[in-house]
Amino acid sequence: MRIDFLGIEAFVSIADRGSFHLAAAHLNLSQTALSHRMKKLEDDLGLKLFTRTTRQLALTPAGLELLPKARRMIDDMVASYDSLRKQGRQGQERLSFGCLPTIANHYLPRILKTLSETYPDLSIRVYDNSASEIAQLVQDGEAEFALTFVSANRWDLDIKPLLKEPYVVLCPDDHPLAQQETVAWSELEGYPLVRISQQTGNRVLIDDALGSRRELMTWRYEVQHVATAVSMVQARIGLTIVPRLAVDAIRTPGLVSRPMRNPSVTRTIGLIMKRGLPPSQAGQLLMSLIEQHLNQES
Repeated sequence: MRIDFLGIEAFVSIADRGSFHLAAAHLNLSQTALSHRMKKLEDDLGLKLFTRTTRQLALTPAGLELLPKARRMIDDMVASYDSLRKQGRQGQERLSFGCLPTIANHYLPRILKTLSETYPDLSIRVYDNSASEIAQLVQDGEAEFALTFVSANRWDLDIKPLLKEPYVVLCPDDHPLAQQETVAWSELEGYPLVRISQQTGNRVLIDDALGSRRELMTWRYEVQHVATAVSMVQARIGLTIVPRLAVDAIRTPGLVSRPMRNPSVTRTIGLIMKRGLPPSQAGQLLMSLIEQHLNQES
């Protein structure tokens, strides 16, 4: 059933003011237009809502019955409209997205500074969580998109690969392996190694690539964050395997990185979005800036 909201609005305005003239002025209508609205509403209902004389305007029994319901209807519509408009404004003023911690730490500040030139009043929330956590945030709609490695994603997320980066071994610059251009996994046997927790996703990629060979490695330490692993290498208590971008981001003096071989291990960095949910204009610009920046780094 079609509801004549314009007619309902006219009816309430006339009833509240007791005058067609005052109601027309309130609604910014001519009295003729207002009368047409009321006639159409009464014709749809098949009832008269007002009794009108040259000197008096009064509600009919049907009008008295309809008035409180019509007021609630308009109040509900106004409240819903205001709520939706507030959500729309918040959507324009706030941007939430996910980003791998090592990339967020080093690359994001410059990218966000560029974004702020176009959106100076934009409030930004960065979820610099683990890959699995930020993928879940995108899936739940808490984040518009995320910059992560795509092997950690789910089937219902759209993926845009940006670059492929290798895993490297990080060691002191005077370590024997530092003199080589590349390092085979077999050459790490016997050296104490620092591994990153499985929660980060890096561990899964390395374990899958090595297969049973991973059992030959001396995984002496396990930490939760790449920065912690790097500090342990700097303290000369072990070597670690990390993505190349993480090494570039941290840039610790006295340490060098060498690509791994036999097997080489890589991960694909990309943008993920919830399928069927396009990002905001600010989100689209930010994704474009991220893509441009990472293309320069690759």
